[in-house]
Amino acid sequence: MSPRVTISLRLLLSRRCAVQDVRVDPVERFRALVNEPEPALDEAALALAAGADPTLDPARWLAELDRLAKGIGTLDELVRRLFVEQAFVGNTADYYDPRNSLLPHVLTRRTGIPITLAVVCIEVGRRAGIGLEGVGMPGHFLVRAPGTERYLDVFAGGRSLDAAGCEARFRAVTGAGAEVAFGPHLLARTTTRGILTRMLENLRSIYREQARPADLEWVLRMRLTLRHEGPPLIIELARTQGEQGRWLDGARLIDRYVADAEANPRSGLNDDQLDELRAASRSLRAHLN
Repeated sequence: MSPRVTISLRLLLSRRCAVQDVRVDPVERFRALVNEPEPALDEAALALAAGADPTLDPARWLAELDRLAKGIGTLDELVRRLFVEQAFVGNTADYYDPRNSLLPHVLTRRTGIPITLAVVCIEVGRRAGIGLEGVGMPGHFLVRAPGTERYLDVFAGGRSLDAAGCEARFRAVTGAGAEVAFGPHLLARTTTRGILTRMLENLRSIYREQARPADLEWVLRMRLTLRHEGPPLIIELARTQGEQGRWLDGARLIDRYVADAEANPRSGLNDDQLDELRAASRSLRAHLN
């Protein structure tokens, strides 16, 4: 197992009971992890999943990743372990099932979407001493052995791709024609925070489409802890609170954001954006009349 410069959640868990303290807000646990200099991908992905289940026991799933890594010495052995012996597979039957974006469910059901299967692959590989990195190719997340052009399509059973294979996959998934240039700029390494952002954006889209405001709220609150688009996210979170009957909470959220922006000349918000925020706050307050 590679060394960590951050305080491991595993060590914290050894100092208290294994089950998470449900009195601690999952969003605050997530915030604490992603604010570390180098967030641990496995621990942060589990903290994200705790938004859907605050009683989640991370120690159980860290141990499962440990178990999957035992006896692996090469990348080919890693691929065999995960995609042949353990039968991890892309969920083509129900791609938009939110469980596909929650690491414990992926480990239990042995199915998921490209980015969560990539998290499993990267973290099992790390435990086995095999360095891997996530590649945020538009439309289809991949895994790469650093410094090489060997890519893994974990959604397709760990299939190996070269650069030409990546381009073919990109065009098949996105429908992009020859007029769209393909090159290294579409195959850049994705940071841990980038991976978490993409996972949250997937859930944001799913919960919005399924009209699940309580679930959407924790996703948006976690999204706020990472770099985001500003006013649109604040307004969406406030309206999501309103959909749960908490109109005043939503209005106050926007009011605080506007006050902070007005007090900070470097906020970057223009008058039109501030007016849009104030209008959204008034709209929420109108439900109280």
